[in-house]
Amino acid sequence: MTKKILSIVCTLIILLFILQINAFAASVPLGSVEVNVTSEKIAPGEEVIVNINFGTSLGAYTFDVAYDNSIFEFVSAEGGTENDNGTRVRVTYYDAAGGTNPRENMSVTFKAKEELESTNPTDFSVTAEGLANSDASQTYDDITTPIKKSVTVEPNYVDYTIKLNYTGDVISGKENTMELITESSMGRNYDHVGMTAEIIAKPSDGATVQLLATERTRATVDLIQDGWGEPDGYQLGGKDVTQILDIAATFSEPGAYTLRITLSDKDSSNAQIATADFDIDVVEETTQTPPEDNTPEEEQPGDGVTDETPEDENNPVTNPDNNENIEGTTNGNNAEELPEDLPKTGSTQYGVIISVLAVLGCSYIVLKNSKKHD
Repeated sequence: MTKKILSIVCTLIILLFILQINAFAASVPLGSVEVNVTSEKIAPGEEVIVNINFGTSLGAYTFDVAYDNSIFEFVSAEGGTENDNGTRVRVTYYDAAGGTNPRENMSVTFKAKEELESTNPTDFSVTAEGLANSDASQTYDDITTPIKKSVTVEPNYVDYTIKLNYTGDVISGKENTMELITESSMGRNYDHVGMTAEIIAKPSDGATVQLLATERTRATVDLIQDGWGEPDGYQLGGKDVTQILDIAATFSEPGAYTLRITLSDKDSSNAQIATADFDIDVVEETTQTPPEDNTPEEEQPGDGVTDETPEDENNPVTNPDNNENIEGTTNGNNAEELPEDLPKTGSTQYGVIISVLAVLGCSYIVLKNSKKHD
């Protein structure tokens, strides 16, 4: 009886020892797992692949890759059967060939959302369970502490440009309407931006400039004295950024001015974001002086030559009966054309002939009477 009890106790001890060995075998950690990505910085619309290397051959595993669904969307997985629940992709693998087809890695592909308009740093978090070697003779601890890999999704930012638009001449001493425009087709995002203006050239030391800025939703401020925006700045950035400030610009005197407009990042010790210089030629306002009226008081417009105008070749007199010129031409566009051939005056050859014939006739009569008396 005693031998039988002793045999049972020995058997139990052996079984406990075997179980303890298996327990120790199951707790072997898989500390060689590595996670990497194809790129740590991508643009919206681009893809990134999360690669997981086991460091040994596995015949069975379940890996979970958690992601931010506001930044990424799941595309595909390689190395097992995938299941995406919207925030986590689970990939499960089991070597159905009995250990002849183990794997040493797997991967999951994600795509950054195209509508992103700002810089988005994020992490992929990897955990695992059900890990075993190729023939399942060795199991490994679950990976409960996430292995993280950081990726930043950042648009291809376009530098900000500053424009100052106005039409016509800039007049000294008067308010001149202008538009100050800040724009970018894809502007980097800033939480606290400041805008300032300064005069870097002017026609004299005493010349002054006032730039009163008014945005559609903000109060009027002087850009030169106060800058634009709240004391801690304003937000700027995103796709198709356009900020328009209506400016009432006053220049104290005419001459050449140069204005400098600067955007700065208050969160980075006022680091310069963008700057632009504008050369402006300011002129004096010109007044139109009407021409002097030299017409004598007694002369009425449209009357032509007055009665007192002397009659000479430079100031012809008009016949009051038929308005025809006696001599010369009238002033204005309604002057009558003179005939090309004017009538001739004085003796003509016909008068000479008649005179000769008259003399001959008289001579004939005298001679005839003389013969009769003879």
